Amino acid sequence: MTGKPNAAEAGTIDIGGDLTVNRLGYGAMRITGSGVWGEPPDREQAKAALRRAVELGVNFIDTADSYGPEVSETLIAETLHPYADDLVIATKGGFHRSGPNKWEPDGRPEHLREALEGSLRRLQVDQIDLYQYHTPDPKVPYEESVGALAQLKDEGKIRHVGLSNVTEEHLRKAERIVPIVSIQNRYNVTDRKSETVVDLCEQEQLAFLPWAPIQDADEVEVIVKAARDHGVFPRQIVLAWLLARSPEILPIPGSGSADHVEENVAAATIKLDQGEVAAITDAY
Repeated sequence: MTGKPNAAEAGTIDIGGDLTVNRLGYGAMRITGSGVWGEPPDREQAKAALRRAVELGVNFIDTADSYGPEVSETLIAETLHPYADDLVIATKGGFHRSGPNKWEPDGRPEHLREALEGSLRRLQVDQIDLYQYHTPDPKVPYEESVGALAQLKDEGKIRHVGLSNVTEEHLRKAERIVPIVSIQNRYNVTDRKSETVVDLCEQEQLAFLPWAPIQDADEVEVIVKAARDHGVFPRQIVLAWLLARSPEILPIPGSGSADHVEENVAAATIKLDQGEVAAITDAY
């Protein structure tokens, strides 16, 4: 590889028909403290990672009010505001945090409104381009939670609505209330429970944002072999595989290190042949 990598080499994806971004994004969960709680160990290092992502052509950043909580969104605004015209910042609401590694669903309409208003303030914007309901709350009817986001969209505070940690049934319920443009579920080589959801997103042209995209990358023999063959890291092979898996997949690898951000973006330059893609796909 010569020169600096650029996320544009992954091609582009349309979200909601009016947002076009490079198809390799950045997940901003890891610019927080241990357990996704509190400040990062080094704020300047975290901000450097954000800056590096944008310098390398990343124009889609995924975050959530619960990352920190509030820390990730605050750092994004401190580092990148005023935002470039083509930068899309997606955020999420629907969790209550009480401590490190503690995640409690909260889909009450009043909580989602409060979460959305807080995100607007921290990100210093008047409208969230893509606001995602972070997880279903078993204590609240799904339609009530989605209905709250539909109301906020009607008020102009949300441009597009997405869902996270959902099944097709959740999607169908939500679509009866408000247009849905994206789904964010856990998906990687070793966790394929959302395989049918990926296929559904491709059929219906919904963006699919895989979280934990590089989990266990260095523990899968076929990935390690492909990495040796290409002279790259296993996590880069996994990202290249995700890009090849479906044109509707928008990987959002996260890192608090500028160097790791550059390595992740470099995955956009890796071209796997059909045999390599099939071998990785069939590994699990």
